[in-house]
Amino acid sequence: MPDPEQTSSPIGAGDAPVGEPPTQEPQNPDAAPSDPGELLRQAEAKAQQHHDAWLRAKADADNIRKRTAVELANAYKYAIESVALELLPVKDGLEATLAADSASLDSLRSGVELTLKQLNTVFGKAGLREISPAGEKFDPHQHQAISMLPSEKEPNTVINVLQKGYSLHDRVIRPALVTVAKLKDGQA
Repeated sequence: MPDPEQTSSPIGAGDAPVGEPPTQEPQNPDAAPSDPGELLRQAEAKAQQHHDAWLRAKADADNIRKRTAVELANAYKYAIESVALELLPVKDGLEATLAADSASLDSLRSGVELTLKQLNTVFGKAGLREISPAGEKFDPHQHQAISMLPSEKEPNTVINVLQKGYSLHDRVIRPALVTVAKLKDGQA
């Protein structure tokens, strides 16, 4: 049985499909429809859009996290690349010195001094600083006391450096091994 609200005219261009009332004016998207079914469809469409946007954002965040993890792993893996490139000429110099068959002691010494100068330049560029505290006050943050010897110098003064220490930027990576002065027996 035909619906009494439907007209029996055939659907033509510009006519609404069967079962829907013809629309004369474009609907205002801000105006809330009064049909609960339409409200539900709009809410479901919005929910689907938000869900899709959330999935995209979650996928983007996962991709960023994975890419960052790879970049961080590569940064750790290749962190010393610039220092390694600077050290290669030092190694070449040492190998050339060892390969010399008829070198005099003076030429070997000058070659080693030049190589040491190159190495110190590399250390300076890398932020590696030498700690050689002879004559300075003992600092437990930068020095490691091996022994204490009676001395004319002020107590807790470094009197001998057994092994130089090194710091990388502001962090001590190897403390200097030192001998520290103490009061001579009988002195107050």
